[in-house]
Amino acid sequence: KQLREEAQREKEDLERKLFQLQDEARQSQEALMRSEEAAELLHEKMTVLDEEARLLTQKAAEAEAEVQRIKLTAIKTEEERMYMEQRAHDAEIIAAAILEDSEKRAREAEHLREELMKAKLSEKAAKGKLMELTQKITHGTPGDYTSNFTFPGLASDMTSSLQYVEAGGSLFDGELFSGNMDQLSFEIEKERREYLSKSKTLQDQLKDLRSEIEVLKVEDRANTLDRLHDESIQRGDSKYSTLRKVTANTAKARVAFFEEL
Repeated sequence: KQLREEAQREKEDLERKLFQLQDEARQSQEALMRSEEAAELLHEKMTVLDEEARLLTQKAAEAEAEVQRIKLTAIKTEEERMYMEQRAHDAEIIAAAILEDSEKRAREAEHLREELMKAKLSEKAAKGKLMELTQKITHGTPGDYTSNFTFPGLASDMTSSLQYVEAGGSLFDGELFSGNMDQLSFEIEKERREYLSKSKTLQDQLKDLRSEIEVLKVEDRANTLDRLHDESIQRGDSKYSTLRKVTANTAKARVAFFEEL
């Protein structure tokens, strides 16, 4: 009986140890499975983090490229504005020079017209004086030297001269002189009108250039950087709020935030 009891106790001890071993094996199996699952989750997290890093790097590169493009656009706009201002400055110089030249030629034309008028008056006076002298020589006047002396040859010549004048001629070819002066006056007036026309055209071009420059200045003041800054201010964003948003959210939320930029 005692042996049976001892055998029974040994059996119970063995069964208890077996149960413990089985329980330990089960726990070890569960721990192994949890370790494998944790390793798989860590691998997935690493993959997600790598993808996030790649996307963030791509976004940063795109943002940098956009900044460079905006800078280049601003530089190009500034260069165009400077070019237009230089064109306007050159046009002002040319217009001023042509206007000064036109005014000078107008003064010269006016002076020549005055000289022409004086020449015509002198010609008219000379014709009148010639006719008066011819009449005195031909018909004689009391107290004149022709009452004591006769000059048939001179009288004949003066009579011929008078007939030439009365027929429209002149002793010093006044008609030819008058025609040349009229032609000269016409040419001067024509040249003056051409210069005034060119000056007006340049003034119009200068006005257009100034208008273009004003448009460029307005566009320059409202360039892309200003618009982006205004939009950011309207959203209430700043570099500090952006940093807080990026650091406060999860990795996927950070990627989504950058996707929205």
